[in-house]
Amino acid sequence: MDVRDLHEWPSTPEEAEKIQDGLRPLLNLAGPGPAAPRTVAGLDVSYADGSDRLVAAVVVLEVATLETVEESVVAGTAAFPYVPGLFAFRELPTLVEALRGLTVTPDVLVCDGYGLAHPRRFGLACHLGVLTDLPTFGVAKTGFVGTYDPPGDERGRTSPLTDSGEVVGRVLRTQDGVRPVFVSAGHRIDLDTACGLTLAVCPDYRLPETTRRADHLSRQALRDA
Repeated sequence: MDVRDLHEWPSTPEEAEKIQDGLRPLLNLAGPGPAAPRTVAGLDVSYADGSDRLVAAVVVLEVATLETVEESVVAGTAAFPYVPGLFAFRELPTLVEALRGLTVTPDVLVCDGYGLAHPRRFGLACHLGVLTDLPTFGVAKTGFVGTYDPPGDERGRTSPLTDSGEVVGRVLRTQDGVRPVFVSAGHRIDLDTACGLTLAVCPDYRLPETTRRADHLSRQALRDA
């Protein structure tokens, strides 16, 4: 699939922040997103213990059946130091190569991370959304920015995630009585659609099948290497 080359990869935090600031105006959060997506892709990265070696994995699933359509795995090295708010730059080059390895273009991308729920309102899901121009959102295991009230204990219950008076995401209970996840829009999708699709790909577990399978694939590739 196609991924646009919109910038060079940065070498300093100042360069990375400038890229985020330059791409942020390209975000499109006005539309509801796809009404009935047929395929959805999960993206995840695993790191080798004690090193910057990593593996990026993309798994494309059919939404209706959750059957795997295609997989793409690329090994690489973290391309940027760890800086809060700029973590995406460590993984983006390898994730982009994994996406380019797909022969199909999924209808939606689901990132293991954040979209607008980010200090600079430009997390990994926003960045990948702009580069691919696909509907993209993030489902994170833990909160990063903002405050919220715990949602109800039943599957599907939500509460707003707010930061500096702005709603930047939604806290979603994907299974009865389990810890919630943190959903934030990235590009060309709204929170209602993102949360509905998250529930659709979370039939049995707390985390989406997109994330679970991409995580398994990347970890297996690390072990094999």
